[in-house]
Amino acid sequence: MNSIPELPLRDFSEPCCSLGEGLLEESDAARFAALFGLLADPTRLRLLSQIADAGCAPMSVGDLVALTGLTQPTVSHHLKRLTEAGLLTRTKEGRTVTHAVVPEAFAELRSVLQIG
Repeated sequence: MNSIPELPLRDFSEPCCSLGEGLLEESDAARFAALFGLLADPTRLRLLSQIADAGCAPMSVGDLVALTGLTQPTVSHHLKRLTEAGLLTRTKEGRTVTHAVVPEAFAELRSVLQIG
């Protein structure tokens, strides 16, 4: 059984503040929730970590298959979902398809969670 690690509790003696840059509009909250939901998949996080570990340079589907031990259809499916969400870019040269991280998308996600 997997357990979720407990995070340290916030010191409630200090005043609370807003998320990111302030109050989220309903449409923004829905968009960010969808992106975080997409990232809640362990396989997608593993694939992202492989790409990030390589310096966020484009990686081929074949490279990711070899590094993760996942099947090509599984890797392609998850990369497609991440690409459709705007978290990765996809480039095809001949028969080789590569994917790269979109740093701006992750900067935006970080800003939503930033409490400050």
